[in-house]
Amino acid sequence: DLKTKPFKVKTESGKSYTTDSVIISTGAQAKWMGLKSEEKFRGFGVSGCATCDGFFFRNKKVMVIGGGNTAVEEALYLTNHASEVTLVHRRDSLRAEKMLQERLLKHPKIKVIWNHVLEEILGDESPKNVTGVKIKDTLSGKAKEMDIDGVFIAIGHKPNTDLVKGQLDLDNEGYIITKPGSATTNGPGVFACGDGQDKIYKQAGTAAGTGCMSALEAEKFLSS
Repeated sequence: DLKTKPFKVKTESGKSYTTDSVIISTGAQAKWMGLKSEEKFRGFGVSGCATCDGFFFRNKKVMVIGGGNTAVEEALYLTNHASEVTLVHRRDSLRAEKMLQERLLKHPKIKVIWNHVLEEILGDESPKNVTGVKIKDTLSGKAKEMDIDGVFIAIGHKPNTDLVKGQLDLDNEGYIITKPGSATTNGPGVFACGDGQDKIYKQAGTAAGTGCMSALEAEKFLSS
């Protein structure tokens, strides 16, 4: 509760705290498609982060699911490691920025499969790993299987900011808005850092940097 002074914080275990300053560092979660096979092979060939896991697929064939900036950026990054990158999109055109689209479509390592959706991820049980996928044509309804070593789900992220909705300024995607070059929110004494505030970089290094900024700004706020 950020509308009272001092602020009130209640944890899941039922403990309550009062505080003069709060740092929101709740992060963001990759969006998943909700397939049972996706959950089964998550961490065993299925990933939501190319920069985190791309090096595991050196000289292998990977697939990226999505059609926005996230998907195109993931596909382009994966060309640094994989031998072949296939982007699968449910429509016949991408939603990504034009400059990113041009780079993607010109890249010799990338091919795009239009008007298809991911139906199932295929793999072995022991050792557990991805061996292929089943994708379906959205126009004809026909399904086909492809040999693939890794699948990257790139349909965006959801910031974990529901607990401050209606109390802090959020953008249209739910990320906490901070003043440029700072960790300060529109609530005096409330600061934000990490992936709940950063919709661009989403890296441990940048999260740690804004965490440091938040701590310094909170200390300055309390001392004043």
